[in-house]
Amino acid sequence: MQNEPIPTQILYIARRMFERRLTDMAGGNISGRAGDDLYITPRYAGSKQHWQLSEADILHGPIASDDLFQQPRFSREGKMHLAVYREFPDVGAVIHAHPFHVLPFCVAGRAIEPVLEATQKFGITPVVPFAPAHSGDLARYVVAGLRGREANLRKQAAAVLLPKHGIVVAGLDLWAAIDALERIDWNAWCILSQAAMPAAPIPYEPAGS
Repeated sequence: MQNEPIPTQILYIARRMFERRLTDMAGGNISGRAGDDLYITPRYAGSKQHWQLSEADILHGPIASDDLFQQPRFSREGKMHLAVYREFPDVGAVIHAHPFHVLPFCVAGRAIEPVLEATQKFGITPVVPFAPAHSGDLARYVVAGLRGREANLRKQAAAVLLPKHGIVVAGLDLWAAIDALERIDWNAWCILSQAAMPAAPIPYEPAGS
């Protein structure tokens, strides 16, 4: 599957994300770089198609120009995808998603600390300032949140949280990005679950000891 064309990879990953509650019907978008071109899921991929996409749904166009803006189904967060690719040449894929366990952190405006060994390499996933989903400000804030973390991008991926919205993961390719997305979501669940855990039991001491 990893050797398939970018649109085919996007279709597979979109379905897996939805199945595994790494995004929802409210939205999100997935893109991949192929040379100088960008391939990206269309607007309403979640709400109207429930992430059951076909290759005909995948949009594509040059990264260097704004030609994609002329396509009616171009995602409103597409500006952010383009900005990331233009700023970071090592990035081969961008995933914006609404993961089930990450969203509480987005609502609280709280960064996600790496508590699992599997997420240590990503460092802290920070929260960027709020901006509307369709805005140029969102693109600028995401780029600024990734800047300075180029070593993470060259190793696998880096991510930022969007207040009241979701997460953006930039990775070496689609497989690096989806892997990082799920690790960060499970890491978030581990943090959230601590509040539900009972206090550590008092050590048992036999009578007369």
